[in-house]
Amino acid sequence: MKAVFLDRDGTIGGTGGGMHPFEFALYDFAPGAIRLLNELEIKIFLFTNQTRVGRGYFTEEELVRGFELMKDELKRKSAFIDDILYCPHHPEDGCDCQKPRIGLLLKAQEKYGLKLEECYVVGDTGSSDMSAAHLAGAKKVLVKTGWGESSLTKYRESWAGIEPDFIAEDLREAVAWIGGDLLDT
Repeated sequence: MKAVFLDRDGTIGGTGGGMHPFEFALYDFAPGAIRLLNELEIKIFLFTNQTRVGRGYFTEEELVRGFELMKDELKRKSAFIDDILYCPHHPEDGCDCQKPRIGLLLKAQEKYGLKLEECYVVGDTGSSDMSAAHLAGAKKVLVKTGWGESSLTKYRESWAGIEPDFIAEDLREAVAWIGGDLLDT
């Protein structure tokens, strides 16, 4: 089974940095792009580090409520995400789920019977999103929204040796590329 893993902050909305779940807003184009992925009939997972829970900025309950609000907004626009995978831990906790570690990807692989090498990771951060995709053997799609531009320039050395399979202006262009790539396979 194939799937697309979408980062949250900077990829489908927000600013690129972690933010309070009640302040998070989807980009205007995100529901339509997610709906196009739904039409491709592949699984779509939100795949996000939420270290601000571990740092005490907000509770896990607030985070989950924010996810529900986001899912409600997507539903109103005829789009949906199949599952939400998140790491709530403090960066110093040493968990296996915080990107660039691949615990969240492995959890989805086991739960849904995925072949990670046939999956896509779409994100704006090279040092976490692209590095996790690389470690898992998944296809890497970097969007230039959020921290994407600075990942390609100012912070490129933090993920040296890893090349995205595609660099997209935004989620719309990433979805178009994924659709074409799926047709080619």
